[in-house]
Amino acid sequence: MSAKEKMKAATEQVLGRAVKETGQATGHKNTAAKGAALGARGKARHLKEKAKDKFKR
Repeated sequence: MSAKEKMKAATEQVLGRAVKETGQATGHKNTAAKGAALGARGKARHLKEKAKDKFKR
C-alpha cells in the first residue's frame, strides 16, 4: 500500500468518525450520515489498497 493512499484512507476514517460524532452530538442527522459515509469510504479505500498489496506479491 502506498504511503499516500494509506494516509488518505486513515484521514478519511478519522475525519468521518469526528463528523459523525459531531452530528450526533448536535442532533444533525444529515451531518452524522455524511460523516458515516466518509468513514465508510475511508475503510473501503483501505481494504482496496490492502487487496492490491496481496496481488502484488
